Amino acid sequence: MLSTLENLFKLARERKAKPVNGSYTNKLLSDKSLSKSKVLEEVNELIEAVDKDTNKIHEAADVLYHLIMYFEVNEIKIEDVCKELEKRKK
Repeated sequence: MLSTLENLFKLARERKAKPVNGSYTNKLLSDKSLSKSKVLEEVNELIEAVDKDTNKIHEAADVLYHLIMYFEVNEIKIEDVCKELEKRKK
């Protein structure tokens, strides 16, 4: 399970370093505004799917993917986020 998320972070970093022409991932990584709007759109779609009890898993996957790309385009390291979460443990 965690390897899937690790692979997405790895993909984002690799594509940022070595863009692939025509890649949707690279489109997100090269356009902060698009990345932001996609995160907002996908979160809203997830909320709607939960409310209607339809496509929740699909929409949740979209949120995770777009959030990971948003992190990368804005230089938010998941390692730093995890450290912050660790500090919040009680």
